[in-house]
Amino acid sequence: MSLAIVHTRAQLGIEAPPVTVEVHLSNGLPGFTIVGLPETAVKESKDRVRSAILNSHFEFPVKRITVNLAPADLPKEGGRYDLAIAIGILAASDQVPADALERYEFIGELALSGEIRPVRGCLPALLASGRSGRTCIVPEGNAAETGLCQKAPHRLADHLLKVCAQLHGREDLPSSAPIEAGPVTEGEDLADVKGQAQARRALEVAAAGGHNLLLFGPPGAGKSMLASRLPGLLPPLAEDEALEVAAISSIAGNHVTHNWRARPFRSPHHTASAIALVGGGTYPKPGEISLAHRGVLFLDELPEFPRAVLEVMREPLESGCIHISRANGQVSYPARFQLIAAMNPCPCGFLGDPQGRCTCTPNQIKRYRSKVSGPLLDRIDMHIQVNALPITDLQTAPQGESSAQVRERVLRAHQLQLERQGKTNAQLRGRELHRHCALEEPAQNLLAVAMDRLRLSARAYDRILRVARTLADLQSLARVGTAQVSEALAYRMLDRPVS
Repeated sequence: MSLAIVHTRAQLGIEAPPVTVEVHLSNGLPGFTIVGLPETAVKESKDRVRSAILNSHFEFPVKRITVNLAPADLPKEGGRYDLAIAIGILAASDQVPADALERYEFIGELALSGEIRPVRGCLPALLASGRSGRTCIVPEGNAAETGLCQKAPHRLADHLLKVCAQLHGREDLPSSAPIEAGPVTEGEDLADVKGQAQARRALEVAAAGGHNLLLFGPPGAGKSMLASRLPGLLPPLAEDEALEVAAISSIAGNHVTHNWRARPFRSPHHTASAIALVGGGTYPKPGEISLAHRGVLFLDELPEFPRAVLEVMREPLESGCIHISRANGQVSYPARFQLIAAMNPCPCGFLGDPQGRCTCTPNQIKRYRSKVSGPLLDRIDMHIQVNALPITDLQTAPQGESSAQVRERVLRAHQLQLERQGKTNAQLRGRELHRHCALEEPAQNLLAVAMDRLRLSARAYDRILRVARTLADLQSLARVGTAQVSEALAYRMLDRPVS
């Protein structure tokens, strides 16, 4: 036959839409044309495919070859289509059986020798092909990713010849060995933190409800140390959540580790650009907020980030996803992360120091804090001051609870939220927020007075409700009382005016 149809997958954000590779051989002057909105790397595949076919001892048709990548309005990029194009040419020239192609999808980049090289974004394509009921033939170099999802049928191949042998029925390609979800590797322990009872409590509340947290205090008070302990308090990822996180890592080209069920922890430097933080580029890739999906994004020295960089996080903090628009299309990446930030209270860092080392004026402090906008602060549920401990307290402070002990309470509160509303308290919106965060009458009066005196916004009001609900969950209380509202208000310290 002179026409062959092969199935493969494109990469569009975290999705892997189907692409049909149509190969037609016709009479006329020999030529090789690829249509269907291919970018440069796809156009160059004709040279890789020709050499791979010849070096695999097949005959390259001396005809006019037209390859159409459908749908035509979907941008195609990368070398992931090489294997499908080569199989299509071989099927159209009757060198492999065309009737076997309907059962398979093909993904892989070809070397000139015919070897199949790994590609980015293999895991999303594998998951999508599994839902379609086809077996996906993927590069052997992607075995670490395919081993995460054994429900999707797949075969591993390292050479074009082996794929052809599979289609002829002469060889049965292997599938990847499953990568079991072993115990999550323990991170740094909360027991290492001396003193800081209020900050430890805030960290527990943030972990239990999925709340964003801002730590501010002098240099060396332990802000970064506390933030690095948060992942050890969070519940492990469910399998579908872990696969979603692994899919984002696959798109970004990161390697899947044995600790793939652990929540990600990302800590970009304050010189990171807006594109590095939220994603983008000519062909958009996920940024730090997407790589921190279902995990923790830690921004140290928050005011040192350019204000324009911080402002791009405002929408993802509310919506849990990021939409990136470019001239050739739009992609969306999930970005439901937990933000932990740290900053100094003033330019010199010693505001409130008992030895009087701070020389900053109120105007200087206001200018420093204004680098973090009010709308962004509104989206951070909790603001906690972390004071430096005297050396005598550091030497004599008893060891606090370990991460494992705190995690037990966090898990109980987290499970309570899932049973009641199917999500964490930090994700409550609209009617469900007011239904699940109903206040007792004294608590309503207290919150009304606080809102008026502190001039809090409606968004801050909602976030106080969410934190108060988490405090009640940690105590297994059905309703939120004045004690929980009072403590939640105490976690809004940057809403107070600078004196």
